[in-house]
Amino acid sequence: MTSLLHPPVFRVASHHANRVLLASDTGATVEIFVLEDDIVRVRVLPDATARTPRTWTIAPGLDDVPLDGRDRLDLSGFALPHYDFVEDDDGVRIETAQVRLTVRRRGGHCTWSMRDANGAWRVALADRATQAYNFGWWDDRAYHYVARERGDKVFGLGERAGELDRTGARFEMRNIDAMGYSAKSTDPLYKHIPFYITWSPDACQGFGLFYDTLSDCVFDMGRELDNYHGLYRYFVAEHGDLDYYFIASPATPLAAARRFTWLTGRPARTPKWGLGYSGSTMSYTDAPDAQQQMNQFVEQCDAHDILCDSFHLSSGYTSIGAKRYVFNWNRDKFPDAKGFVQHYRDHGIRLCANIKPCLLRDHPAFDDAAQRGLLIRSASGEPAWVQFWDEVGAYIDFTQPDAYRWWQEQVTSALLEYGIESTWNDNNEYEIWSPDAIAHGFGQPFPAREAKVLQTMLMMRASRDAQRAHAPARRPFLVSRSGGAGMQRYVQTWSGDNTTSWETLRYNLKMGLGLALSGVSNIGHDIGGFSGPAPSPELLLRWVQFGIFMPRFSIHSWNDDGTVNEPWMYPEITAQVASLIKQRYRLLPYLYHLLWLSTTRYEPVLRPTLADFPGDARCYDACDDMMLGDALLVAPVVDPGRTERTVYLPSGARWTCCSSAQSFDGGASVTLPAPLDTPVMLLREGRVLPLNVADQHFGARADTRGFVVAPRIEDGVAYGECVEDDGETEAWRDGEYGLWRIETGREASGELGVSVRWDGRPARPAERVDILLPASLQGPVAVRGARVEQDAGDGAWRRLVVAFDH
Repeated sequence: MTSLLHPPVFRVASHHANRVLLASDTGATVEIFVLEDDIVRVRVLPDATARTPRTWTIAPGLDDVPLDGRDRLDLSGFALPHYDFVEDDDGVRIETAQVRLTVRRRGGHCTWSMRDANGAWRVALADRATQAYNFGWWDDRAYHYVARERGDKVFGLGERAGELDRTGARFEMRNIDAMGYSAKSTDPLYKHIPFYITWSPDACQGFGLFYDTLSDCVFDMGRELDNYHGLYRYFVAEHGDLDYYFIASPATPLAAARRFTWLTGRPARTPKWGLGYSGSTMSYTDAPDAQQQMNQFVEQCDAHDILCDSFHLSSGYTSIGAKRYVFNWNRDKFPDAKGFVQHYRDHGIRLCANIKPCLLRDHPAFDDAAQRGLLIRSASGEPAWVQFWDEVGAYIDFTQPDAYRWWQEQVTSALLEYGIESTWNDNNEYEIWSPDAIAHGFGQPFPAREAKVLQTMLMMRASRDAQRAHAPARRPFLVSRSGGAGMQRYVQTWSGDNTTSWETLRYNLKMGLGLALSGVSNIGHDIGGFSGPAPSPELLLRWVQFGIFMPRFSIHSWNDDGTVNEPWMYPEITAQVASLIKQRYRLLPYLYHLLWLSTTRYEPVLRPTLADFPGDARCYDACDDMMLGDALLVAPVVDPGRTERTVYLPSGARWTCCSSAQSFDGGASVTLPAPLDTPVMLLREGRVLPLNVADQHFGARADTRGFVVAPRIEDGVAYGECVEDDGETEAWRDGEYGLWRIETGREASGELGVSVRWDGRPARPAERVDILLPASLQGPVAVRGARVEQDAGDGAWRRLVVAFDH
């Protein structure tokens, strides 16, 4: 029998292909899966029995997993590389091109090594020397303790409050409806992504750890100290098995972020309209004259020239009395629902309708759903009752195939057939606490609380499948508040019901970076704050300034004082808000391209400066800056009363201010003007920023491609790309897309040479493009394959209109 005095002693039970099984004298097993040169998986089973034989998370480079889950022994999709295997008296050693794993016989203690810059092996991670695993010693939970080093930086864990570096903190993944949370301190929140990156600035290398669990779990990143065990971090899951992936991250934390995104599935391709401004508020649909108030929003957008692509239709449209009943249309509030939807479509605005996965006990469909077994049940067969808003109800059980189909039918008949194109999957944290609640489990029942986030993920998928079946050629666009690892396969998301404060603005920025490093880049925040008082005019403007850089761009609220966050809520700043929204639309080609890179190359759209400049020690200091892609440094103003912004420019590059076109050396801080109507952003030298330079107005859209170019001072070199497709359909999967490729360099004559090339299956989408160079860059410009029709000043920039010869 195992005990602390006599831990299990392992031997090699089998070694077949890319799976090594170690068995022990106590019945415990350790399985090792060599999946990629940089990814090795370990599963520890105290009694050799897998309590969770299926996964809904692992989808290596895939769009999805089987509906009823993927067998955890299924290794399809992985490269399964050659590796060296050595067994001796102490244990086993497994070595790929990038990772060396040593497992001791006594206790199964693991040590992970990676090659340093000189090619020598360096220890990156080691299990805690004392009781790293729970071999039935304490309880039935899954534990993993690892040694930590002073100076380690820890990033990730998805949506977390507080600083970007998680070192010294403790977090709980137990998804709840955390309305009005503190972005600095509240925990837990809405999402369940048990992945983090440990980074050593001194070694300039690190690794990612992903725990493939759907259970509630805790991560302690050094908050806990125990003299008997040295310095450590730990993970503990309430249920299930210890099944984790080590992901090597040489040179940059981005390597682990990319590979984790790849591991958990290809991010969905967002339609272009999903990146436009999205209106939203709880107030309109809560009003008795909801349809009229909603129509007034369109009129106000027109009156104030507010560009808008979509509107989040809050759940008030489903109300009966004071409560909300999913898929019910309140005909008093919306006497002509289809006409209302068409009115929005006529003005180019798509609706994203709020839906919730719980039926209140007096829902018109409740009795039928209960009788058909569509709800999560108690052991007695009755619905498993839960608190949902201010009433009691029961959750839809998406692991029951009939319930999955029923949901699709309701989405189709209540929304899609009305002309609504998108679903907003909300209040889907699945707060099930009773051990008596049972999920169908696709014919293999299990306690529902052991995999609550699975229901969340399947809700998204069911909504997506309904949208896809209704309009097969159209890219489905969905939004979800809750979710887990792999949610990027289905939805755009946001940081939930934040509160109105300057503190929220600062820490939502960091929260978004944590999500992006955890595989989820298509994100945003409720601009102005969802809960609390109305934002001041200054706070609203600064929040919009920041929000225009986030993939999800929505002003949303349910203010305590009855006010509504709207672009025109303060007449004295409405013109500035409208101008900032237009700046957002100028940036759409760049954002669209970054999301293309997220889908095709698993690149985080947002990232901290340390990710692109890991060799710069100052980038590890806490700050309020971020990179948008690898080209644009954004410095939001997150304190009141500021007219300037000091920003540290990472070393190893020069930086060009997008407002003044002034260039600065990296490795130092600069102080720049920060007016209320202009965000502070700098273009990395050698990069290209694609824009839509057309003059746009509500009801009069236009698209003219322009490229802001910041050539390197020493050789004139710059390079950039910009994807173009129809922005709407799935034709890109069949190669129906193209790339603008912009390249500059100094010619032998001393002239600046510019190449503008279109590569793609469709015909070139434009006969002219704009090239914007710093006005200080004077002298002749040679454009290959095209001619300069116009060369004129445009403020701080020199604008070349380039026409193609053929």
